[in-house]
Order: sequence, then C-alpha cells, then structure tokens
Amino acid sequence: MDTTKTPAPNAAEADPQVDLDKSETTQDAAVEAKADADLAAATDADSALSDADLDDDFAEDQADAEQPGHVGSAAFAIVSAGLSVVALSGSWVAGIVSERASVAARLELSQAADANAQIAAQFVDPWHTTAMVNGVFSALALIIATFVLALPAFSTPERTLPTWVRSVSWAGIGLGALGLLLFVLMYFDLLLAIPKAGAA
Repeated sequence: MDTTKTPAPNAAEADPQVDLDKSETTQDAAVEAKADADLAAATDADSALSDADLDDDFAEDQADAEQPGHVGSAAFAIVSAGLSVVALSGSWVAGIVSERASVAARLELSQAADANAQIAAQFVDPWHTTAMVNGVFSALALIIATFVLALPAFSTPERTLPTWVRSVSWAGIGLGALGLLLFVLMYFDLLLAIPKAGAA
C-alpha cells in the first residue's frame, strides 16, 4: 500500500485565484455603482429640465393672462384707416347722396330759373353733399384712431399697444385730418370756385 501523500496545494498558489475573484467582484460592484450613479444623475437632470419647462410654461401662461389681447384695438385701428381711405377716395354712399341732392335741387327749380340757379342745382349742391359725407367718414376715422391710441392711458399701466397697431392708428389720424381739411375746402368752396354764368 502506497503511503505517499499528495502534497497539499501551496497557500501561496491558492491566494492569487481568491484575490482575482475578489477583485472581479469589487470591479463589478464599482461598475454597477457607477451605472446607478449615472442613472440617478440623468434622472435628476431630466427632472430638473421638466421642472424648468413647467416653470417656463407657467410663466408664459401667466404673462399671457396678465397681458390682455389687442384684437379689439387692432380691429379699430384698421377700421379707422379704412374709413379715412374711403373718405379720400369716395364711396357709393357719397355717390348716392350726391345724386339724391341733385335730383331734389332740380325738382325745386322753376321754369324761369336762371343759369346760375341751374348750375347750383346740378353741381354745387351735389358737390357740397359729397364733401359732407366724406367729412363724416374722416371725422369717424379720426375719432376711432384717437380712441385706440388713448386707450392704454385709461387701462393698466403696463399695457402697451403693439407697434403696428400704433402705426395704423397714426395713419388713420393723418388721413382723417387730411379728409377733414378737404371737407372744409370743398364745402366752403375754397378749393375750387363755383362757376358763374356770364351776363346775357
């Protein structure tokens, strides 16, 4: 019977394997910890971005709520500019009123009316009527445009009109004032003199 014993493995030879296993375990734990830390950091960053987006949206909504809409002011500004343009270029209302004034003046003429009376009935009265209608349109345009520009002064102090609304309103004021000037010149016969018939 063989009594020789197999030599036991040397402790120095067994230690490297154990140390290798421990180091791998430590590295795995470090990798997992780093991955968890990166995931936590990414989650925190996403949460911070989401909170910032929500804060921005809330701030924009609050600003929109505090800043009133300018739809009405814009509409009135456009109406004033349109009325002033109509007053300068003429409208079908002025044409109808002018024709009516001409017909009414002709019906009032007598058979013995002189040439000057006929000229006044056919031209002067319609001329004055057209000037009056255009003057009414100009006055309306001027009043509306002035109201639009003066509206922020009677509302909240931080309310301001957009630039284009103020520009259109100033255009309405300028054209309306020009229309009123033309009304005065036409109605009082300062722009063109009334034609007179020569003596027979």
